[in-house]
Amino acid sequence: MEASEMQQHFEGGRASDKESKRGGWTTFPFVIGSMMALSIAVGGWASNLIVFLITEFHVKSISATKISNVVLACSSLFPIAGAIIADSFFGSFPVVRIFAFVSLLAMIMFTLIATIHSFTPPRCTIGSSTCESPSNLQYAVLYMTLTLASMGSGGTRFTIATMGAEQFDKPKDQAAFFSRYYLTLYVANVISFTAIIYVQDNVGWGLGFGICAIANAIGLAALVLGKRFYRRVKPKGSPFKSIARVVVAAIRKRKTSPTFGSHEDYYFETAGNYMLKYLEDRVPTKRSFRFLNRAALKTESDRQSDGSYARSWRLCTMEEVEDLKNVMTIIPVWSTGILLSTSIGVSNSLTILQALTMDRHLGPNFKIPAASFLVFNLLATAISIFVVDCLILPTWQNLTHTPITPLRRIGIGHFINIIALVGSALIETRRLHVAQTHELIEGSIVPMSASWLVLPLVVMGIGEGFHFPGTVALYYQEFPKALKSTSTAMVSLLIGIGLYLSTIVTELIDRTTRWLPDNINDGRLDCVFWTLVVIATVNFGYFLICARFFKYKNVEDH
Repeated sequence: MEASEMQQHFEGGRASDKESKRGGWTTFPFVIGSMMALSIAVGGWASNLIVFLITEFHVKSISATKISNVVLACSSLFPIAGAIIADSFFGSFPVVRIFAFVSLLAMIMFTLIATIHSFTPPRCTIGSSTCESPSNLQYAVLYMTLTLASMGSGGTRFTIATMGAEQFDKPKDQAAFFSRYYLTLYVANVISFTAIIYVQDNVGWGLGFGICAIANAIGLAALVLGKRFYRRVKPKGSPFKSIARVVVAAIRKRKTSPTFGSHEDYYFETAGNYMLKYLEDRVPTKRSFRFLNRAALKTESDRQSDGSYARSWRLCTMEEVEDLKNVMTIIPVWSTGILLSTSIGVSNSLTILQALTMDRHLGPNFKIPAASFLVFNLLATAISIFVVDCLILPTWQNLTHTPITPLRRIGIGHFINIIALVGSALIETRRLHVAQTHELIEGSIVPMSASWLVLPLVVMGIGEGFHFPGTVALYYQEFPKALKSTSTAMVSLLIGIGLYLSTIVTELIDRTTRWLPDNINDGRLDCVFWTLVVIATVNFGYFLICARFFKYKNVEDH
């Protein structure tokens, strides 16, 4: 071995040893501290956005809910883009660092908007017809800030979870990290939904957003300080590329017929005996979506000059074909979560509008901010997840000797969500009755305690405690190995689509009925909630059909 080669060998060994010493629980304080601070910053603007638009920009209440749902939907869709960028090009740490800085810019702009009066219209009484609308420049600054905030939130929230899991080798340590990650996420949201919102509503928007900016800066600093301890996982390329190649190859070979002989002769497979296992154990999959099998057909045009075959946009492995089929079998069940997210999005937005018109006093001197009522939903979800995992699931296992499958857990969540919507409709019927009995003028507070809103929020949170973990478990269990990191982001995707649909549903109801006037005391929000009950019930029926025909592929793992 020459001297130069020996030097490269030993340098490579030292680099490998150095890299192997990175990661582990040493990185945990930096990752979880950064995630905590960034989540507080995100919750500080996202949780109270409707009230901010109504009070500071004089946006009509229903329009404010539409804008809020669109912005939150974008925040839920950006994680998919962030995951693709991280997996394909840069890795997790650079992506989180860049988008954390983008989030910081958004927090600074929020603070400037709230403190510099030229960025907002002149102040006036909420609900007054004489309120001046924002100018085009003010709208432009607002929308630019919301865009940056959505990008910053979406680019950090799920990517930092992947980055944290990459620091550990053992699945047990990864599971422990995820448990702490979700616990931290809920704690951060509770702080945002209580302390930050209270400051914004009772002290000043400028100070509230300033606290968010400071929290964001602390999160970015904690992330960067841990740089020398992080384990870097090199990008492996986007898994979506192989899916796209299967679709393209199947279409290009749509008129190709297989030659005679054994399956091993005309299907391309690089994984040794995988084809034999495929034929013996995966026959039901082989018969489904048979059109896609053409993507793995070997033809003379696919043969290279040395007689071998290689993957291309004309030829894929059978394993890649099977991965796409697995994803396609999950899509129907996945789609049932979209309308569930839609009903939750509409319900949460309308709950804030209800709270604004009701008595929110807790004692003679303390008034609960309207958006803070959603914290009861968060607390109920967190507590129900703990109770389900630590009490209900073990008890069910001991009594029946069978586990509660992910599909059953999702179905229970669907059913509980319907009960919560029924409760919201009944409470709104009571609120309207009280408002009409007292013949209130526009802007007056209905003499009914807003604490009534807590009950459906808690019930809905319990439903999410069943549905959300069951959904994550199903996707992570059934998605192909190449798409494991993407499987958890699929939850964010359906939430984003659901929030977009919630805006469409609200717009459709607003245009075709008189149920959603700017003064909701003159409207029929109860009819909106009953409409959501019908949508959720039909969607539950659709879920039962999808669950009936769904077949677990990874039964041994399940």
